[in-house]
Amino acid sequence: MKKLFIIKTGSTFAETALRYGDFDDMTRRGLGIDSRLVQIVNAPGGDLLPEPAACHGVVITGAHCMVTDDLPWSLAIEVWIPLLVQTGVPLLGICYGHQLLGRAMGGQVDFHPRGKEVGTVALRRCPESSGDPLFGWLPEEFPAHAAHSQTVIRLPSTAVLLAENDFEPHHAFRLGRCAWGVQFHPEYSSSIMRDYVLEHAGRLPHADQDLGTRLNNLRETPAACSILATFGRLATAGSLS
Repeated sequence: MKKLFIIKTGSTFAETALRYGDFDDMTRRGLGIDSRLVQIVNAPGGDLLPEPAACHGVVITGAHCMVTDDLPWSLAIEVWIPLLVQTGVPLLGICYGHQLLGRAMGGQVDFHPRGKEVGTVALRRCPESSGDPLFGWLPEEFPAHAAHSQTVIRLPSTAVLLAENDFEPHHAFRLGRCAWGVQFHPEYSSSIMRDYVLEHAGRLPHADQDLGTRLNNLRETPAACSILATFGRLATAGSLS
């Protein structure tokens, strides 16, 4: 039986994991589908990547390591990603996964020139998102949770830009029919985001470093979260392939 595979690329903070589960747990909840249809692949732990024919879809999680660390298991995912794109397997890369998708398909990943983006941030849908299965019906502006130091500084040449803000010009993109990258975290709640804001306190860019402001700006992000749930529903129904 085909599964929707969550490719776990790292772990959250230990205390956050105790309260809310690890990245794979957050992602599985966010997908909102029957858990029997979901299988976790722990890539840093040495689990084998599935054959494309076995996949209803694939979600690649976030991580605390950097894509430019060029870790062996991460490079193996980069080799695997074009196979998924070429065979039309629905794919959603989140944060680290977004960056892996971008680099695997010809883009460039590096540290963001303005430093970290951490907190609940406002995103804008781009005109090209009209008609997109995940983004096309979202509000023109919507909040999302972000926590990243690196970015896809240059998108693949065939990428369709879907969402941006003044800090991050490449918050979401699509490649082909059914491969998406989102720099933000649709699997986070405001409580999880609070943990990240507190963890990064004192290590944020000099501009807009007010911790109280970041905490006061935290709120739930239903539109951003819906992207993960919509992906899970459409991928398992075969509506994206």
